[in-house]
Amino acid sequence: MNPITLNTLTAFPLQLEQHYSAIPHHYVNWKPASWEGVPSEPFSAIEQICHVRDIEIDGYHQRFQRTLAEHKPLLPSIDSDILASERNYASADAAEVFASFRAARAKTVALIAGLAPEQYDRQAEFEGYGALTLRSLVHYLCSHDQQHLAGLQWLLGKIEAEPR
Repeated sequence: MNPITLNTLTAFPLQLEQHYSAIPHHYVNWKPASWEGVPSEPFSAIEQICHVRDIEIDGYHQRFQRTLAEHKPLLPSIDSDILASERNYASADAAEVFASFRAARAKTVALIAGLAPEQYDRQAEFEGYGALTLRSLVHYLCSHDQQHLAGLQWLLGKIEAEPR
């Protein structure tokens, strides 16, 4: 795996916490009147971090394991809205979310860093993305991370636009 992607994945938990901490506390559950232009899922700040945690554990951990263990598996997409509702993201404790996410990401990075070169070429089909390799999946995870940093910045922009 190229070092820039691996380093970016490693640095992401701290970046996510820093972006989240920029959200004023009384806005962590706030939602704008319009989500037009949002670069991530239309979630409040607390919901954003819960989503990132759950996609790491329920999405990417499973996708990596299946791609390594199965012959060209079909990797399903996850309905984020259902997860948010079922797991009551709005009432989550941010410290617990971040602790869980840091552990999950450490597991992800250890897995990726420990792969043999030929394992990156393992193939799968990812619902909504099409055919890919495990290497592709790593890049999609990194892209997903960046979307959520952008989503938190977008929320900050909307918060700052609120009448005072």
